[in-house]
Amino acid sequence: MRAAYLTGHGGNEVVCVGPRPRPVRAPGEVLVRMRAATLNRVDLYMRDSGAGITHRLPQIMGIDGAGTVEEADADEPLLQVGQRVLLHPGISCGRCEFCARGEGVLCGTVSYLGEHRDGTLAQYVSLPARNVFPMPEGFSFEEAAALGVNHLTAWRMLFSKARLQPWETVLIFGIGGGVSLAALQLAKWAGAHAIVTSRDDAKLERALAMGADQAINGAREDVAKAVLKLTGGRGVDVVIENVGAAVWGSAMRAVVRGGRIVTCGATSGDQPPADLRRIFIRQLNILGSTLGDLHEMNALLRACAGGAIRPVIDSSWTLDELPAALDRLEAGAQFGKVAVRLE
Repeated sequence: MRAAYLTGHGGNEVVCVGPRPRPVRAPGEVLVRMRAATLNRVDLYMRDSGAGITHRLPQIMGIDGAGTVEEADADEPLLQVGQRVLLHPGISCGRCEFCARGEGVLCGTVSYLGEHRDGTLAQYVSLPARNVFPMPEGFSFEEAAALGVNHLTAWRMLFSKARLQPWETVLIFGIGGGVSLAALQLAKWAGAHAIVTSRDDAKLERALAMGADQAINGAREDVAKAVLKLTGGRGVDVVIENVGAAVWGSAMRAVVRGGRIVTCGATSGDQPPADLRRIFIRQLNILGSTLGDLHEMNALLRACAGGAIRPVIDSSWTLDELPAALDRLEAGAQFGKVAVRLE
């Protein structure tokens, strides 16, 4: 089969597109013929170094994806050959204390497609049947692929971690990125008030057109001061943050007393000042979050069934165009997901 795989670490010179062994389906697994995947920041991280993530080279890239069922067990009750499906990228043991309580995302031996094992930028992927979900009706393969990381991550951040309520206000940093756009869509779907930030006026205008209530240009304004002005000095109930050190101070100053800051990334650095006195005096809740569990994927897909939630696709590339697609993601120029078609 053809696949995009890493031969080392560095820049695009270590990214190769060519033949790789087709996976052999094990009992209990489903072999999926991939049709599309989308790029995530972790794809760049794995290319650049992959430091701290156990993996072996060469390794096929790609975290999320969608396609059609190629093979399944004869007694598989929910999935049939030819069915259009999307993937949950976290393969957990299913037996540990965390899996037993429905938190497979906390499993000590969880392995992720494109990180610890071969990923989705390939013609075929084989994984446990529990990680394969029917696509929402009317979604393209690119749109369905985007749900498996960004929308699932945003769902867990907003609803499982922050427990966002319809009357609350949420501040979303870095609108235009996949998780941030997903958080905007989900927050508005839930009835909340949404304030977004970016350093790009065009992205802010597009976010307002999508339903954001207010927008702040972080290149011209102090975000925390702007938030306090917009909220009458109160601050927001929830902050959704995946940038890290560059915005952490603003996040801490923008949240109301007793509010919640949920973080899932650190692209600008992972060692911001802790400001412990602010945390305990204002009784802030700092919540870490990564991806989401199988039951959260089911909840997300039920929400998508109504058609109100649909991922934004920035651009679509072929597998041979992967280096250019990675460049677009790395430049931060995208508004929505950078997709890769697997034809």
